[in-house]
Amino acid sequence: MQVALVYSSKKKAQEVRSAHRSTEWLPVDDDEPPDLLAEYDTEDTVHAVARALSRRHRVVRVDTDDRTYARLKAMKPSLVFNISEGWRGQPNRESHIPSLCEILGLPFTGSDALTLGICLDKARTKEILSFHGIPTARFRVADARTPPAELRNFPLPAIVKPLREGSSMGIANDSVVKKTAALERKAADIRRRYREPALIEEFLPGREFTVGVVGNAPRYEFLPIAEIDHRVLPRGANPVYGFEAKWVWDDPARPLKILVCPARISGPLKRKILDVVRRALEVLRVRDWCRVDVRLDGRGSPKIIELNPLPGILPDPGENSALPAAARAAGWTYDELILRVAEEAIRRQGLRA
Repeated sequence: MQVALVYSSKKKAQEVRSAHRSTEWLPVDDDEPPDLLAEYDTEDTVHAVARALSRRHRVVRVDTDDRTYARLKAMKPSLVFNISEGWRGQPNRESHIPSLCEILGLPFTGSDALTLGICLDKARTKEILSFHGIPTARFRVADARTPPAELRNFPLPAIVKPLREGSSMGIANDSVVKKTAALERKAADIRRRYREPALIEEFLPGREFTVGVVGNAPRYEFLPIAEIDHRVLPRGANPVYGFEAKWVWDDPARPLKILVCPARISGPLKRKILDVVRRALEVLRVRDWCRVDVRLDGRGSPKIIELNPLPGILPDPGENSALPAAARAAGWTYDELILRVAEEAIRRQGLRA
């Protein structure tokens, strides 16, 4: 089977930024935050995914840019393996490649454009979860029109983050705010630097977990639950897995052992976590694979933080990439994880490998 591996190259994006020239797919400005390309794919990741797929398929690499539609149309691959984050700066960027595939009639891995668009917008995700009675933290969206009085009434402590980003983008140690003035400053800073609204969430003080999932309803397969161990953070740091924890305190020479997988949790708590995760996956119609972030409230009850239907898949075991770590804990190799996702998509769409 010919498989088109569609991705978003961090290397190419960095070259565009270094030359300080905008393109249709990557606008560049003078006030870009340091983590702006955190979700783009490294050469190591692209190579690892291509290598895994090539064990059973003929693989063609397709970098995401303004020529992707024409390339896919000419190629007509049997399957698109989608790990692309799309065009930066667009509210529905993760929906771009699935939308192109639907227009061209091409089968593809992962969730459809609607699910990816909803899950990227954390507030829309939380609205749907709340409607279905699935527990999530209280929240408020702050854009340029939000009256200051509404922010002053939000219960503290809170955490402030960009509305439509992943990979902990825009989340730092100062994202946890305990005073209204700090909340207002952080929300304004996010709106200015990321060019999007800020999401203000009730800060949940309990343990944090992430759940890797492969498969489709009603037979989702849950990988071993991983815990984000905040105890390894520097003394005085807020218990969040943000920019400093990923890029400052996590030194390759002295890796930050923040990911514990399998998590050491009781049977009842595990069942509660998997129950809310399963309900969220089904309600949002997630397909083939996902990573779901969960945090406990002050009473120890799990609440959904967000769903990542385009999960991070760094291949190096020395890096803190939760889904590959969960797969290794389940006894899978990296190649087996990638091939399993392709198999799920092939089976779901009734294709012949």
